[in-house]
Amino acid sequence: MNMESVVEVKPNPNIPEITSGDTVRVSSKIVEGDKERIQVFQGVVIKIRRRGIGSSFTVRRVAYGVGVERTFPFYSPRVEKVELVRRGKKRRAKLYYLRGLSAKTARLRERRLTQQELEREQERIQKIEEEKARLKAEQETPAVEETISEQETDVETEPVTEEKAGGEPVDEIVEEPVSENVAESEGDSEAVSDAIEEPVVDQEENVETVVEKEETTEQEEKKE
Repeated sequence: MNMESVVEVKPNPNIPEITSGDTVRVSSKIVEGDKERIQVFQGVVIKIRRRGIGSSFTVRRVAYGVGVERTFPFYSPRVEKVELVRRGKKRRAKLYYLRGLSAKTARLRERRLTQQELEREQERIQKIEEEKARLKAEQETPAVEETISEQETDVETEPVTEEKAGGEPVDEIVEEPVSENVAESEGDSEAVSDAIEEPVVDQEENVETVVEKEETTEQEEKKE
């Protein structure tokens, strides 16, 4: 059973076209608990394995006199990027003989690219940039659609807030209580005027009675 028929895996666009003998700088993601960091490993490619989804390449380096080899899958998302430092001149596909060499004897001569190889390299780099731009555009389009849908929902909900449950506009609701208040205020003013006028009549009657009493007392005094 072939794994490609079960799982759909896309190749990593950050890995350039490399061959055995090339010196590369690999940046891979390392997960430590809840944290994630990028580790750089630079060395010579001694083996390339072409097996579909299981394709990988092995990088060898010498650190403090000890040879270290690491294998990176071509289809792994953990490989952040691969930088090509220099191309090596070789005659074999598997460079296992470098394990028995050290110092200058383990170094390979640099291979110069021809004009055709340079053009191919430029085309490959251009395709990679176009692929990245397309993926970025696909990621941005859903966000734009979400913002447009939110604006449409806001526009639809605005008229509902301006109306009552019965569908009457807000202006009519405001006008009705204003007229009632005016009528009540007019009624109150009439009641106040009546209340003010009544005591004035009583005061005039009291004054007339006092004047009559004084006149009667004066007449009585004269008769005496």
